[in-house]
Amino acid sequence: MKRTLGVLALFALAACGGGATAPSLPDGAANGVVRAAHETIPGEGGNALPGAVLSCAFDPRPGQGNCTVAINVEIPPISSRTTPASLVPGLHPADLQRAYALPSQNAGQTVAIVDAYDDPTAELDLATYRATFGLPACTSLNGCFRKVNETGGRIPLPLPNDAWAQEISLDLDMVSAACPRCSILLVEASSSSIDDLGASVDTAVRLGSKIVSNSYYAFEWPHEANEDVHYRHAGVAMTVSAGDAAETFYPAASPYVTSVGGTTFTALPAFAQAPWKFGGSGCSFYEPRPAFQRAAGCATRSTVDVAAVADPQTGVATFAAAGGGWVVAGGTSVGAPLLAGAYALSANPRGPAYAYAHSKYFTPIGPGRYGRQTGLGVPDGVLGL
Repeated sequence: MKRTLGVLALFALAACGGGATAPSLPDGAANGVVRAAHETIPGEGGNALPGAVLSCAFDPRPGQGNCTVAINVEIPPISSRTTPASLVPGLHPADLQRAYALPSQNAGQTVAIVDAYDDPTAELDLATYRATFGLPACTSLNGCFRKVNETGGRIPLPLPNDAWAQEISLDLDMVSAACPRCSILLVEASSSSIDDLGASVDTAVRLGSKIVSNSYYAFEWPHEANEDVHYRHAGVAMTVSAGDAAETFYPAASPYVTSVGGTTFTALPAFAQAPWKFGGSGCSFYEPRPAFQRAAGCATRSTVDVAAVADPQTGVATFAAAGGGWVVAGGTSVGAPLLAGAYALSANPRGPAYAYAHSKYFTPIGPGRYGRQTGLGVPDGVLGL
């Protein structure tokens, strides 16, 4: 009963977080369109959302990545690592598995998570999350968890960064929630530049991962396609966060990734969902439309393929020492690792073209088979992955 009431109370906060509207930005259609400057989100102090805060402040420099984790500030952190699951707010692994019909009992694969900088407590935070929710241990001692630097070495690790550490903890937790039997490879880039993050993606693939999660975004820039080489690996599923500012971003604009947009839960226990108005979306300014995206309504690449929960007002439970302990988190950060775990459960992960060819295995959000903010919709099992 405590668990049900706690989740209902969390979802009730969504009614208090409204009022502000997303910024109106143009949909870049054809090449040659001049890119609009970033417009401030209402209430934004560099990195704020209504009722939440983005851990990484917006960095508009070309080729500079931003993490996408959004922390609900209306629910105070719980510092104790021994807090029972019934008292932990936010969506739990069982909720996510049920919402997206994930066969979490399936044997998983190795999922790589690529983020910037070092999270010194990543393994300990992961152990706290998994133990609290009764998931099997995933440690460096039992071979389930591995952390390396941008080139694949165990040392030296990058400099620590609290904002990115919260991102890393969330990503580890969401892969665990979707795929409890997956192994996890964490690759920490030396910096948050797309050059370093892309090199880290290459390292993850070189070390054998067939699924790579990327919870970061950069504002689009004219030469972004030069970075596509890092995300174009045959036989590897790349998931990417669509971003958190209601406009288009890279690498979500790359035609070689599955870009994950955001939803808001609107009802329990049915897990009804609606588009999250602050999720990145739109038509790329620079990347051409891929053949698999014929009905997406853009002359160029539409930057959302599928979706998952992202609204921090209806967010997920995660443990991050850098954020004070147990917090409720959102942002399109949730979707990239969650979908990566779902890809791992499919046993035969494919790229975005496969999802479009098997759209019947996704639940559309709103009318029609494709929505600008949510793409094909949310997964209903893993047969579309």
